Amino acid sequence: MWSVVAAVVGVAGVVAGVLALTRGRGAVVALGSGLAGAAGGGVVVAMAKGGPGTGYGIVGGWAALVIGLAAVALGGLALARSRGFVGGRR
Repeated sequence: MWSVVAAVVGVAGVVAGVLALTRGRGAVVALGSGLAGAAGGGVVVAMAKGGPGTGYGIVGGWAALVIGLAAVALGGLALARSRGFVGGRR
């Protein structure tokens, strides 16, 4: 169950990151949600005692970890773009 929660938080971060790239707001939300999703997925992966198909949620944990890192990347790019480091606005 924790892997599903972490994946949902990570997906919310990806959505916030895409919105931050298109509208210019929400980069910090994307960073925070992505970090929380990646951390939750990492905890699930670290605590799992078995491999895929054993019921420990390791596949969902890996998915949450990847989705969370994607949200962090999108949020970081949006934050860098808003600060003028990317895109040539500076």
